[in-house]
Amino acid sequence: MNEQKRLLLCEDDENLGMLLREYLQAKGYDTTLCPDGEEGLAAYQADKADLCVLDVMMPRMDGFTLAREIHKIDAETPIIFLTAKTLKEDVLEGFKIGADDYITKPFSMEELTFRIEAVLRRVAGAKNRNKNNYTLGRYEFDKLKQLLVLKGEDGSILEQQKLTTKENDLLSLFCQHANEIMQRDYALRTIWVEDNYFNARSMDVYITKLRKLLSGDPSVEIINIHGKGYKLVTPNEEL
Repeated sequence: MNEQKRLLLCEDDENLGMLLREYLQAKGYDTTLCPDGEEGLAAYQADKADLCVLDVMMPRMDGFTLAREIHKIDAETPIIFLTAKTLKEDVLEGFKIGADDYITKPFSMEELTFRIEAVLRRVAGAKNRNKNNYTLGRYEFDKLKQLLVLKGEDGSILEQQKLTTKENDLLSLFCQHANEIMQRDYALRTIWVEDNYFNARSMDVYITKLRKLLSGDPSVEIINIHGKGYKLVTPNEEL
């Protein structure tokens, strides 16, 4: 992770809560632990979290009620429910409220971390899909105008490139997943719809073109990840 994410963890089991908090903090998350829903709501109101992990069964205010109150403040805050319940009705209730994931106890800490990371990636991807302008090192990319501009250190324009539709679509997809591994088959299905030999060769050609277009700044590059796909490497943490 490029920046420390803030987590709100609400768990009324004191021992489990402390273990989870220590583990998540060790993984690089700034984690606030609350033993009940009312304290959880107060903590969220004081300092909004990037993601909330809420036990369903808690005293004073249960996890479902807390989630509804959190979404009144910010409907975009991602929520993962922890529960000992396995009833289908409870799972459905959680997703109706707007849960991003649902983990049944007992679970491994590794699984929880994996799910947290997956939800945060989805949220970041959704935000980036709504963006039209990206900064890639010394490049400015305007998705709507299909324009890639290289700027000097003083901000002056050194070069402008008008992108083709495929170049524009592919670079947009890379920007949505900047500094992350993008699976090759995912890119093919997204841009070319079908993963076949001819489309794969076409994508290789366009990736080569994008590399040339981005060659004016050595800090920005598209690299191959063997057996997986590609990664757009850029020094910009916030795109």
